[in-house]
Amino acid sequence: MNNFKLYLTNTLTGITELFKPSRHKQISCLEDNSKENNSSFQDKSKIKKIDLGFSVEDKKVTMYVCGITPYDYAHLGHGRCYVTFDVLYRLFNFMGYKVEYCRNFTDIDDKIIKKAEAEFQDPNKYPLISSKFIDAYEEDMKKLNCLSPTYEPRVTENIPAIISFIEILLNKNYAYSSDSGVYYDVQAFKDYGKLSKRNLNDLKAGARVEIREDKKSPLDFALWKKVSVQEPGWDSPWGYGRPGWHIECSALIEKYLKIPIDIHGGGMDLIFPHHENEIAQSEAAFCEPLAQYWIHNAFILLDKEKMSKSLGNFFTLRDVFGKFDPVLLRYYFLNHHYRSPIEFSFDDINMLIKSYQRLVRSFTGVESKDIRDIKDAYKSGIAQELLDALLSDLNVSKFWGILFQNLKALELESNLDKNKQELIAIKSLIQNILGITLEPLIICDIKNNIEITPEIQSLIDQRDEARRSKDWAKSDSIRDQLKKLGFVIQDKKRLD
Repeated sequence: MNNFKLYLTNTLTGITELFKPSRHKQISCLEDNSKENNSSFQDKSKIKKIDLGFSVEDKKVTMYVCGITPYDYAHLGHGRCYVTFDVLYRLFNFMGYKVEYCRNFTDIDDKIIKKAEAEFQDPNKYPLISSKFIDAYEEDMKKLNCLSPTYEPRVTENIPAIISFIEILLNKNYAYSSDSGVYYDVQAFKDYGKLSKRNLNDLKAGARVEIREDKKSPLDFALWKKVSVQEPGWDSPWGYGRPGWHIECSALIEKYLKIPIDIHGGGMDLIFPHHENEIAQSEAAFCEPLAQYWIHNAFILLDKEKMSKSLGNFFTLRDVFGKFDPVLLRYYFLNHHYRSPIEFSFDDINMLIKSYQRLVRSFTGVESKDIRDIKDAYKSGIAQELLDALLSDLNVSKFWGILFQNLKALELESNLDKNKQELIAIKSLIQNILGITLEPLIICDIKNNIEITPEIQSLIDQRDEARRSKDWAKSDSIRDQLKKLGFVIQDKKRLD
């Protein structure tokens, strides 16, 4: 292992804590009033747990981030969330941990089914909708240079695990069956509200949840919803139906990572009710904390309002990719601390072009190395300060402040061996942890929001004239000149 210390702000405690991976399970279940359980999950409440006091540091980190419901193209909020956790994923890998990262797809949902009905007049063709948008999402993540998680499970491929999880909750009297399905009994879980800091009595008083005669409380949420046999669904002990939203993540975490996990993440909008309900389900079932650290990124705002599909005030990632190189959008996200809201503006992205080009010019010709091979370079100097900023709750604002404050001096002294090594180390941080490629920006007709200076426009015009005259040598020379200035020309095929 190493001596790097990572600090993260834990939503559960509200404080910034030193990260320590979970080494062993040490919480005993204080009550066990469960009935006989024949589910495929092992009921951990029946196992006596002792603190073994392991002294050997565990090199494994488990991280779960809630994924998309694929009924439309991914939007900017998705992009910000998954770029944030991609940086954390990369940072853990650099620190020497073996990371198991799981991010799910909710590929069965009322919105997906409704879209299948609208497009195909057949709700059972919902997989065509979900697969289309999952493929598009993965293309978008690749353009944003996000690494693939270890596991990307789909809900529809894990129905038996979900059913087994519901059985445990029923057997332990944390859930009940009704005419419309199976519901979680919120009042049976005494710690409900501990993540969102909401009081159960206040929630009852202010509940704006549909009241059903077969629910004990308006706050109780569906684990299994009975549906008509004409709709998409599966057989279960409680009738034909499909799972509720919250239960899927609890079941997938236990199946792929095992409870407890180290990190659970997502956008702030998931804190309540989704993550609160996950805690209630998982901790009731297994008498263990679901996660040690809860990490949430802030919203992207448009006209002072949260950007979301439900409000209809969102841009898809593809909308923005049509105006800007995806690397510039990633750079834009990473110019804001993940816990600070972003007031979205195309003008603000435009303003970052010059600083990005400065980085490209500064590190052109600097050797790229695998960051894990040069860890000693981060024990002193500017490289250490930059890494310390990232280890301090992913403080990217501080990172860029330190870098640009010292960049000129580093460039001027780059002929010295010490500074060459420093630049190599810094470039590796930018590329390997922040995931910023440092490739020149792509210019093409659809990148119409990029601010083109008169100098650049003149070179583009000269190159177009050279191409029309079939002066390929001049065209290539100008292309190389533009690349040095931080731009790559992307030519379209001519039709004439």
